[in-house]
Amino acid sequence: MIAWCAAADPSIPGYLQPALVLEYGRAADADDAALLRDTGLDPLDPATPVSANQLLRLLANLLRALDSPDTSFMLGQQLLPGHDGAASHALVQAPTLRALLETLCRWHARLTPLLRPRLETWDDVALLYWVDSHGAPSLRPALVEMHMTAVVALCRWLGGERLPWRFCFNRAAPRHVEQHHVHLGSALRFDCQLDAMVIDAAWLDRPWPRGNGTAAGLAQAAAAAEPGRPPGLLAALYDYLLERVRAAPTLERTALDFGVSPATLKRQLLRHHTHFQAELDQVRTHVALWLFQARRLDNEAAAAYLGFHDAANFRRSFKRWTGITPGPLRLALDAAL
Repeated sequence: MIAWCAAADPSIPGYLQPALVLEYGRAADADDAALLRDTGLDPLDPATPVSANQLLRLLANLLRALDSPDTSFMLGQQLLPGHDGAASHALVQAPTLRALLETLCRWHARLTPLLRPRLETWDDVALLYWVDSHGAPSLRPALVEMHMTAVVALCRWLGGERLPWRFCFNRAAPRHVEQHHVHLGSALRFDCQLDAMVIDAAWLDRPWPRGNGTAAGLAQAAAAAEPGRPPGLLAALYDYLLERVRAAPTLERTALDFGVSPATLKRQLLRHHTHFQAELDQVRTHVALWLFQARRLDNEAAAAYLGFHDAANFRRSFKRWTGITPGPLRLALDAAL
């Protein structure tokens, strides 16, 4: 049975990301009553688990109270490595960029519970992209900015230099991009089909001066021995669908593997502001992008890989998923990656 937790389940220790958001707000002279409004966390008990919904409400309150374009970026500066025991220690001791990214992806339910990072590499490209864990469409831009900044800041500290990341955003460009330039750099592309960080693969295995491979390995082993923390429903569903995308997964079979009825899975997805077809279409879109870039497949081959009867049907579906046909998107991807 697939392990997962709902956005309403208390699953995030209060002393981790919730305390970070609250303390940042207090340092900026935000009022506790405004920060904790409608969270059910008044007061916040560091020893008590918090649900993703409560953390998201706390974060929304902070963004509203401060009303500053740099809030998400400044929070990101403090997000990693975090204070989650062995998993955080494994990040601090990472000897290379590859080790850091693999650690982050493996322990995402602890280190970045609101977004799930995934690492893909091919040829001379490494791509870290982010998918939603608990369903927060209105906060998605801020969450992406926060998590990308966290990775950039930690890499800079461990590597002793600012790495040449490039960034893709699945949204239109904001009116003001100054904070993106300050915290992420100028290599920005908007209106992409995924939120991703891209870097030349040559950077993955360069030794870092602050890293310690032995200590990182011991920390990984210690983290593996600690009680597991299940991922959010959407993160677990993404991984599940990605593994089975060529087998045309159905709601009924998915619900069975997740240990719930189809009606319950529908209700849970609705509470996460989505539905099964939208999640499946997102996975198909991401796989199609990978086929275009990493495998250099044409429409006919991509259609066959994903189980479509012909390329015309695939093109129509792809335009429904993304709002654009594969041809123009290929050109945009080549420019971005």
